[in-house]
Amino acid sequence: MRVTRVVLSFGFSALVLLPCAAQQSVAPGTQASALLQSALAALNGGHSLSDATLSGTVQYIAGSADETGTAVLQTIAVGASSVNLSLPSGIRSEIQNCSNMPPVGAWSGPDGVSHAIAYHNLLTGPAWFFPAFTISQGLSASGYVATYVGAETHNGETVQHVSIAQSSIVPNSSGGLLVAHLTQVDLFLDSVTLLPSAIDFNIHPDNNAGLDIPVEIRLSNYTPVSGAQVAYHVQKYLNNGLVLDFQAQSVTLNKGLSLTNFSIGTGL
Repeated sequence: MRVTRVVLSFGFSALVLLPCAAQQSVAPGTQASALLQSALAALNGGHSLSDATLSGTVQYIAGSADETGTAVLQTIAVGASSVNLSLPSGIRSEIQNCSNMPPVGAWSGPDGVSHAIAYHNLLTGPAWFFPAFTISQGLSASGYVATYVGAETHNGETVQHVSIAQSSIVPNSSGGLLVAHLTQVDLFLDSVTLLPSAIDFNIHPDNNAGLDIPVEIRLSNYTPVSGAQVAYHVQKYLNNGLVLDFQAQSVTLNKGLSLTNFSIGTGL
């Protein structure tokens, strides 16, 4: 029952990507790092991006509920995001702020009650719908290791598979293995464009960091916006079932968002 609450209470809890724990990154000089650098160049088109706002329609599926409404997704390069859904049943919102330690996050449903996101669900980064920030943050410091898994077929597409996880000073210890596992993100880059077509990671019940709930984010319909490439179609799959289907109608980049837009309590 605890797992059901985590999955269905909002549908976004812990829906985040690298790197929320400590803004750490991929080891330089590797094939995986080179692929990520090329993917970032394809995403940002050589432009400096500070923030992104995506507005559009959304289908939200949780158990027997299947609702259609509107959504506004926002993120900032320094490590924060917010998601706001306007649905027939009410407003569903989430904010994650990973710009400082410790990272903080909270979500709320139609009743308006704010719920904290567990720390172990804040270790894979907030910009799940905007992979340019996921990759740029992952390449910005030290502490993460990227591994080139290889060329493969994923969801019927030929991709380059790169896995990222936080390294540990005692990598073979139980603690080191747990950290690597909780921070692991798998990116599937289109073999031709190197734009991310899917991102996989796990979420976990609030009281059990060892129990994995697999998540896949599928990104498609990339569209040029101010020289960058933005995925206008974003889907979330949980245990291979679709729970979120977002279609952007407008995207604004570099509109001047700041961390004050992502303060816990202001958007919930």
